[in-house]
Amino acid sequence: MGLDLHKLAHLIAVAEEGSFTRAAGRLHLSQQALSSSIRALEREVGVELLDRGGNLVTVLPAGQSLITDARVLHGLASSAVQRARRIGRGETETLRIGHTPAITGDEVTALLQQVRTTNQELATQVNQRYPGELTEQLLAGELDLGLCRAMPAEQGLARSTVTQHRLRIAVAAEHRLADRDSVQLAELAGESIVVWGHPGRSGYTDLLIEHCRQAGFEPRTYRNPIQGTPPVTAVVGTAHIAFVTAQAGPAADGKARVIELRPPTYAPMHALWPQHASSAERDAFFASLGQ
Repeated sequence: MGLDLHKLAHLIAVAEEGSFTRAAGRLHLSQQALSSSIRALEREVGVELLDRGGNLVTVLPAGQSLITDARVLHGLASSAVQRARRIGRGETETLRIGHTPAITGDEVTALLQQVRTTNQELATQVNQRYPGELTEQLLAGELDLGLCRAMPAEQGLARSTVTQHRLRIAVAAEHRLADRDSVQLAELAGESIVVWGHPGRSGYTDLLIEHCRQAGFEPRTYRNPIQGTPPVTAVVGTAHIAFVTAQAGPAADGKARVIELRPPTYAPMHALWPQHASSAERDAFFASLGQ
């Protein structure tokens, strides 16, 4: 049995909108045509996918399972079409890379310099993306590679560790620890530690919390409301501490200081990519890193 990608797109739209009316408007279809499409899909699958009772349409477990796979299928189809078009037009193949704010631009640049020592011809396009956007665009075939820290690989994505970066702490220049050359991780007990993701919902935040727990204390975290703020500058003018991967020394025009952390503690840089989508450029990227 071959599933119609258009019908799957209709199912995804209804699930995301929670309403046949709103989904029909988004898809520029009549509500009757959309309803008929979903009914036809349910007949093909052999089970109900949506609960139509009440004011909102609810996705049933079978429907959610199909939607998860459908997003992967749509991404593969989109990626295949775009690649065929580029090849047919004679365009240069480019490795489209996204990275979360947890990976700095300098770290991406250093990684690409390492890659280009053995592959100077590799063309890249790099953009920053928030974690949710990164996952969405990888699954949609809009990115070939995502660089992040401790993000899980959702269904349809693969993950590997590219490298490890040593963690340090950043404090404001007037902080009580600012004159120290190094700090024991256990000394941070009681300090307010800036994080960007919600504990329990951010892999990187959970990784930092786990480092603290292994040092023998439960960290007191403060979630920065301004997403995308570089960790080094986030502590300026505050009493907070931030985990960073920047080199030790003065930072932010002298308004902050980065201090060595003891014992040496590391954060991984992970790569995420669409598991079933081919990319010669991505293969060359990994080969240049010896993976």
